[in-house]
Amino acid sequence: MDSEELKRAAGEFAVEFVKSGMVVGLGEGTTSVWAIRRLAQKLNAGELGHILGIPSSNNVERIAHELGVPLTTLDQHPHIDLTIDGADEVDPQFNLIKGGGGALLREKIVAQATRREIIVVVEEKLSPDLGTKWAVPVEVLQFGLGAHKAFLQSLGAQVSLRIKDGVPFVTDSGNPILDCSFGRIADPAALAQQLSNHAGLIEHGLFIGLTHDLVIASAKGVRHMAAPRS
Repeated sequence: MDSEELKRAAGEFAVEFVKSGMVVGLGEGTTSVWAIRRLAQKLNAGELGHILGIPSSNNVERIAHELGVPLTTLDQHPHIDLTIDGADEVDPQFNLIKGGGGALLREKIVAQATRREIIVVVEEKLSPDLGTKWAVPVEVLQFGLGAHKAFLQSLGAQVSLRIKDGVPFVTDSGNPILDCSFGRIADPAALAQQLSNHAGLIEHGLFIGLTHDLVIASAKGVRHMAAPRS
């Protein structure tokens, strides 16, 4: 199977965990979109009912609406039963780097509100250590952008302003993203705390201890793993 087929297999597998009556978090990214499509199919076929989705981005909201998935908000439903989302990099402790699609802030809010966070990935996203394959996205205020960049560089990162279509990328909340290449991150939890403590850094793409299940697609098939117990 090619990469897109693997993503589809992982996304569709994860939907089997969804039960009728659930509030479901809908993640950003191509693998998650396959899950949304499968969810819509099951709803249209009557295999699932009374599902409400909470999208983690404007793009996901548009896709879900077009597919006919009923939507709600965290204001109306502050507790999510299950979320299906993707990741850019996953370590053996199920810590993640997310935010390649730019939705890290809303994705983390959704993750924190969910009872069961299922992450769907292709096998190439697995890594022995976070930072080995992917930079850490950091959503920042435009005010003080140079100071934010200098702080991140002081932590050892190579920092670049995210550009899309020739202009600075902005999130759904209107903020720029600084992509920070730290290399291998020895202690992701400690780095996450440093980033969270610094004013002006709105959110970062280190997701620590938020994943309950991992669905991994490879040429050998799709497998499910539960998070290791601490």
